Amino acid sequence: MAVIYEQRPTETAEAERPRHPEKAHKPDSPVLRKPPWLRVKAPTSPGYQGTRNIVREHNLVTVCEEAGCPNIGECWEKKHATMMIMGDTCTRACAFCNVRTGLPAPLDRDEPNNVAQAVRKLGLSHVVITSVDRDDLADGGAHHFAEVIDAIREQSPGTTVEVLTPDFLRKPGALEVVVKAKPDVFNHNLETVPSLYLRVRPGARYFASLRLLQQAKEIDPTLFTKSGIMVGLGETREEVMQVMDDLRAADVDFLTIGQYLQPTRKHHPIDRFVPPEEFKGLESTAYAKGFLMVSASPLTRSSHHAGEDFERLKAARTASSGRS
Repeated sequence: MAVIYEQRPTETAEAERPRHPEKAHKPDSPVLRKPPWLRVKAPTSPGYQGTRNIVREHNLVTVCEEAGCPNIGECWEKKHATMMIMGDTCTRACAFCNVRTGLPAPLDRDEPNNVAQAVRKLGLSHVVITSVDRDDLADGGAHHFAEVIDAIREQSPGTTVEVLTPDFLRKPGALEVVVKAKPDVFNHNLETVPSLYLRVRPGARYFASLRLLQQAKEIDPTLFTKSGIMVGLGETREEVMQVMDDLRAADVDFLTIGQYLQPTRKHHPIDRFVPPEEFKGLESTAYAKGFLMVSASPLTRSSHHAGEDFERLKAARTASSGRS
């Protein structure tokens, strides 16, 4: 398949582009004051600065920065950065997401090698690779994902690789390309409950995402699969329970649940802040439904503590196999 490559645009050119043109006409919604359990300190540590320098040196984009993750200080202090490949501009316009939207630049041919070099310099034992949606590409960027995985394997053979992919909607064969590159964990987030998709995730389809996760396990039964949702968008507890059941029916191993945080007044408003004790209840319920791993807390994000969680996930599968 022919793929067009190009260097990323300059920072000046990127700064001139509106970040969310599709949201500019929307009325402002109130931004609620965060409760104490969601407040984090601004990142200032030497470890954070060191990770930032490596990311800049290799001209990389991270979802940590683009999505405004509240855990960036903690993760970058430990040199855990989640690489976002295929640029910083998404072809979708999800109501919850702070990643830039618009027409992306062509792919950067040096990116797989740059990502692999950064992984090696950071000394990562586990790395998470995610991306923007690239509906403009014939394969949705699947081959680029595979090239990044291959480059990491070559330069850091001991590093385990977790991918957090788009849904590759209407891109036949794309999922097979990514799974056959043998990531250790295949993650695709459902993000929210089906009733909110038209408002929160209008470019996606709930059952297509669910089927993607199921197919990944069918292609490679040894693969760990993972998905996550946000709460506080207006969902009911019953709807969250149904999502859990749907994911277990798709044989998903690992579930993450975190609090939605509204990036700007133009984004989907927060319905409520879910208290920590409610997250504990969701975690207990999810384990009872059969997930091997569950991470549920106000600050839980897909790649937060991913390395430690991967080790626990492997141990959980081993223990489960021993019981069966």
